[in-house]
Amino acid sequence: MSTDPRLARDPRRTSTPSHPPPPPPQDSQSQQRPASRHNGVDGNSNSANQSRDDGGFKLKFCTVCASNQNRSMEAHLRLSLASYPVISFGTGSLVRLPGPSITQPNVYPFNSTSYDTMYTELNGKDPRLYRANGLLTMLERNRSVKFGPERWQDWAIGKPRLEHRDDRGSAGVEGGVVDVVITCEERCWDAVVDNLVEREGKLNRPVHVINVDIKDNHEEALVGGKAILELADMLNATAREERDKSGGEWRNGAGDGGGSSFDDRVPDVIADWQEKWPTLPALWTLAWF
Repeated sequence: MSTDPRLARDPRRTSTPSHPPPPPPQDSQSQQRPASRHNGVDGNSNSANQSRDDGGFKLKFCTVCASNQNRSMEAHLRLSLASYPVISFGTGSLVRLPGPSITQPNVYPFNSTSYDTMYTELNGKDPRLYRANGLLTMLERNRSVKFGPERWQDWAIGKPRLEHRDDRGSAGVEGGVVDVVITCEERCWDAVVDNLVEREGKLNRPVHVINVDIKDNHEEALVGGKAILELADMLNATAREERDKSGGEWRNGAGDGGGSSFDDRVPDVIADWQEKWPTLPALWTLAWF
């Protein structure tokens, strides 16, 4: 790809280019996180993901959905088990989980409410209902990954995340920046891009913002998590190639060290990935921290 994506048309609507796509841990109320084995919401171990040979190079990722509960957390878990540095957020004003009726959701504030607190509360209210609809299993998974849901708009980009050192995938993102943000719904992608524009790119650091459209249910989150992990592997392999071409250095977007060439190749990587996952529509833009 010969053109710099940073000079492309309106970044708010830069869709996938080049190739158009075809038409639980043990039940416990403690917050202790098992060190060696983790299950997705389907109850199956994802530990096989840990055996990737990547030469030690890893891009840094961020996953985002509305409430930082289902889609972004499944992707967070899968990426962390593959040894990717990863953080995750939600873009909503509040965390909303299904309740006994559509007019009675369970609502919690971001940043201060733990997954363990939510699990304990829902298990006390109606364990049969919340086990049957998958919420308790989902929260069991989530509390093995990190403390609680975080809100994207409240993230202090570039500020060290020392208080999150026990989160899964925290090694490598302690500095509070990532290379790629993957959202799981178009409205979340809109919210992230809008927010980055408002922040005015004060760090002058490029970040790829990609949307993988995933329906918000447990089954689709499992499929989406696998697809996001495959996309991460493809992006990481491309970045590693560019790093190796530049003599083993990596300076994201600095004009040398492989970063700029990687930026140019990302749209083609997404297009190749989209051919494999045609039911998960993708959007992409290059933004700035």
